[in-house]
This record gives sequence, structure tokens and C-alpha cells, in this order.
Amino acid sequence: MDNYTKQKQRWQNEAMPRFLTLADVAEQLQINSPQAYALVRSGELKAIQVGGRGHWRIEEKMLEQYIQDRYAEADRMIEEAKAKSRT
Repeated sequence: MDNYTKQKQRWQNEAMPRFLTLADVAEQLQINSPQAYALVRSGELKAIQVGGRGHWRIEEKMLEQYIQDRYAEADRMIEEAKAKSRT
């Protein structure tokens, strides 16, 4: 069984772990790892670096906050577009 399958089973049977890897985040957001790293590097997604170079961890609540922020941004953009179409 590969790591992806093990991880998917773990998440189905239990809550997500407190800290996620970039690969975990990429899987949750359905993006690739470089895109997840770009979100961290830009500061859009808060993360901490642990251990050696390139070992980033994202707290589950930070990922959830990022997702909620994206929904809020989408709502704002939709409202702006509606307002422009009315004028």
C-alpha cells in the first residue's frame, strides 16, 4: 500500500492530523505541491518550518482559515461584478 492510500485511509477513519505537510495540503486543495509551496512562500497560507530545509508544516486550522478566506474573496468578487453589471 502506498503512502497516499495509507494517508487517505487515515483521514477517513480519523480526523486530520493537527499539522499537515505540503503534500497533504496539495491533496486537500487538489493542487500540486509546488503550488502549495507558492501559497506558503507568498504568505497566503500560514505555515511553520520545522527541522531541516524544506520541511514545512501547516496547521489544520490555518488551512481551514485559508479556505474560508478564499470563499470570502470569491463572494466579494461576485458582489463587485453584480454591482458593475447594474450600473
